[in-house]
Amino acid sequence: MDRGILEREPELVRLAAAAREAADGAGSVALVFGEAGIGKSSLVRAMPERLPQHTRILLGQCDDLATRRPLGPFRDLIGSVGAELAQVVMEGGDRHRVYEALQGELSGVPHPAVLVVEDVHWADEASLDALRFLVRRMARLPAVLVLTYRDDELSREHPLRHLLGQVSRADRVHRMPLARLSESAVRTLSSASRLDPAQVYEVTSGNPFFVTEILAAGGTGTVPPTVVDAVLARLRGLDGRSVDALEQLAVVPSAVERGLVDRLLADGVAGLAAAEQRGLLTVTPERVAFRHELIRRAVADSLPAARRIELDRQVLTALVARPGSDPARIVHHAARAGDQDAIARYGPDAARDATEAGAHREAAAHLRLVLRQRHRYTPAELADLLERYAVECYTVAHSVEAVAAQRDAVALRRSLGDTLALGADLRWLSRIHWWAGHAEEARDAAREAIAVLEHAGDDRLLALALSNTAQLRMLSDRFAEAIAHGERAIALARRVDDAAILAHALNNVGSARWRSGDPDGRRQLEESLAVALAAGEVEHACRSYANIIWTLLDNLQYAEADRFLPPAMELADRAEHLGFLNYLHVEQAMRRLAAADWDEAERHAEYGMHEFVPARCPALTVLARVRVRCGRPGTDEPLTQAWEIAVGAGELQRTGPVAAVRAEAAWLRGDHAAAAEAAGPVHAHARRLGYGRYQAELGYWLGKAGQPPAPADDSDHPYALQAVGEWKRAADLWWQAGCPYEHAAALAESPDPADKLTALAQLDALGAEPLARLVRAELRRLGVRHVPRGPHAATRGNPAGLTDRQLQVVRLLVDGLTNPEIADRLVVSVRTVDNHVRAVLEKLDAPTRRQAAARAAELGLPPYGEM
Repeated sequence: MDRGILEREPELVRLAAAAREAADGAGSVALVFGEAGIGKSSLVRAMPERLPQHTRILLGQCDDLATRRPLGPFRDLIGSVGAELAQVVMEGGDRHRVYEALQGELSGVPHPAVLVVEDVHWADEASLDALRFLVRRMARLPAVLVLTYRDDELSREHPLRHLLGQVSRADRVHRMPLARLSESAVRTLSSASRLDPAQVYEVTSGNPFFVTEILAAGGTGTVPPTVVDAVLARLRGLDGRSVDALEQLAVVPSAVERGLVDRLLADGVAGLAAAEQRGLLTVTPERVAFRHELIRRAVADSLPAARRIELDRQVLTALVARPGSDPARIVHHAARAGDQDAIARYGPDAARDATEAGAHREAAAHLRLVLRQRHRYTPAELADLLERYAVECYTVAHSVEAVAAQRDAVALRRSLGDTLALGADLRWLSRIHWWAGHAEEARDAAREAIAVLEHAGDDRLLALALSNTAQLRMLSDRFAEAIAHGERAIALARRVDDAAILAHALNNVGSARWRSGDPDGRRQLEESLAVALAAGEVEHACRSYANIIWTLLDNLQYAEADRFLPPAMELADRAEHLGFLNYLHVEQAMRRLAAADWDEAERHAEYGMHEFVPARCPALTVLARVRVRCGRPGTDEPLTQAWEIAVGAGELQRTGPVAAVRAEAAWLRGDHAAAAEAAGPVHAHARRLGYGRYQAELGYWLGKAGQPPAPADDSDHPYALQAVGEWKRAADLWWQAGCPYEHAAALAESPDPADKLTALAQLDALGAEPLARLVRAELRRLGVRHVPRGPHAATRGNPAGLTDRQLQVVRLLVDGLTNPEIADRLVVSVRTVDNHVRAVLEKLDAPTRRQAAARAAELGLPPYGEM
């Protein structure tokens, strides 16, 4: 084997096997990860010799630009892929065409394809979305998708984590963490050198790149103190023109295409021969690249600031002079060179390219840079830029910046006297305020939008404003007002023949009617769905699905909800509408919670824990309720966060469920005063609005807390029945609805010990330890002599009393995974894993992770695959 690729045989064998399986139609994803210099690129370079004959290899690279190139790694494929993919990637405006072309490229060849995307920790948002699309389909493609990344650079909020969570749910995944070289391997690599292998190992800790650089610089027999010193030592002896050329190329954070090389260097590639011979560069007829990114960084970081600014200015000049240069690259070097004129000129174009490619984070970053130069634009131009920036921030969940930018845009439109633009901006400001959790501000902006547009002569904009207000009124349970505004919007939408606005308005009116008790509302809501689907309005169709499902869940019609959830999730998934897909996962979490399927409820709720604020509140509520009912640690934080979001939204659909969980948690721990305090104010709000579902549940918890029951209404909701002592009818209704926990809880309210014993057995089977403990205490107070101790069903078969999820965590601890790695594997947040690890340590009576692993082995806990 090549000495430069020592101790990578298992990974190469595994990749070769994956390619053979792909040739048989069983595609997969391979994750190759480790620290900088660990040999990810070396493994990729060694891979072709091991793959089956005729395997097609496609290689894309993500660049360390300040603001990434949209679809950067897929642009690198141009020249090695078909014309269709090349064209749509360069155009970049229709992401679905890009996805379809990528899928066609990987499936349309007779031999297996291996698509390698290197350094995905630097990927732009559009590329990450494209990779998510591929990941979900790789199992059905004759291809392998290889992703390389630095796992030590991933913060908890890093965008790549979402993709890795998606990968962990794929059918076939190969995880290949690359280890550092052993001391024996370092000794082998050092055999031809005069350096002491032990000293080389001590300085490098076995990092392959560091070893290579130390050995290359060690001709004197002295080990350089740092790798940067080793890299710079290789420049010594090069003539001045070669060093100048290296420094010029080092400020370009990517491979440098031949045309740009020729513009930057007087001698072109001919002047790079000496650096190539020293192993610093890789030169091909098409491009020049540093042999390793760390070499480029070492050279670039060694430059004085003045020298680096001048070199970036030269790159900027060369890019501007070349027709068709990527605006993102121009802006990168303009920012590095401090050229504000170039930023102002090319920044808006770079942002537009990013938006069209679906790279909204990158678009927001470009516009943020542009808006530092506000004085360079006319008021109308500035208003347009602020609107664009607000929408991009809204899209990527930067709520504070979105609100501030849209407010500024509104102020400019007022000063310009542009009535239609002002009305449109006020409607957007209302939407952004609502999404950010500012309910009152959203309503104020919505009222003004209607006032501005009422007589402005644009029926379409007025319909939008009316429908927006109808939505806000519906969400805040002011149903009559929602219907009044929504019906006006429906009439206008039909007049202007706008299917999107019609679907939106029908959705609001139908939701308001159905939730207020009018069964005809469901018909309108389903009409909204049909209109949206027929018009290809995916976002509006997803919203219709979401509201249908939410109302069915609220009405305990779980079997009906099960009918709508699969097609809704399939539509959102196929359209890559991740915001609504996550929201639908949260609704699936609510459904699994009702079925007392705790782990599945947690798994689906995790999808809502990211940027999309409307999904985050119910997701946190589900997670908290699972932990409350199962006695798991970590309930306070999600409840606190959920309550803050709910109060900011001011909507009963948010405050009601959170208040119920807070009351239930307090009652289960015996704090009846806290239970009443949690339930009381929101119950009063529900009574004022006449919303029976939350009025019933919160009234029930008030009664459990010792508060006088509210005046009886005619509700047949199970919680309302329990509140007046009709536990038997309530238990039957819970059972018919498919809610085993609530059924057991109602049964436990029977005065008959036999019913309580039946309830206890059900609670034990569900793993609902807190309520089971209270039922046991009640049975003892009633004088029942043989109260079953009954092991927790989820911990039966393991003497430590761990839940299924805790058993998974402890097995991964035994395997040596870190909490972020466990989070990736189980598709949960790192915070959730932190809580599980803490509980595991407590139950195993182990102060450290290592001792927990040892204790698990002593107890003979089942391996991961046997759970």
